[in-house]
Amino acid sequence: MKDRTNQITEMVDMLPEQEQDLAYELTKRIVLAWDPDYTELTPTDIADIEQARAEYARGEYVNHNDINWD
Repeated sequence: MKDRTNQITEMVDMLPEQEQDLAYELTKRIVLAWDPDYTELTPTDIADIEQARAEYARGEYVNHNDINWD
């Protein structure tokens, strides 16, 4: 997935600024049509959540009371 994202980014970077704006607006419309309120989990989101859960299960977390809020 990262390779595709990098390829898309490189292609958009090749475009003149006005066409970059058009590509941005088109992408935004596609994303909003797929997920109007940005609540769908992407494969990256799922992997991050699984990693966080595994870290928590291993005791790799910071207790809320141990955070210095000053």
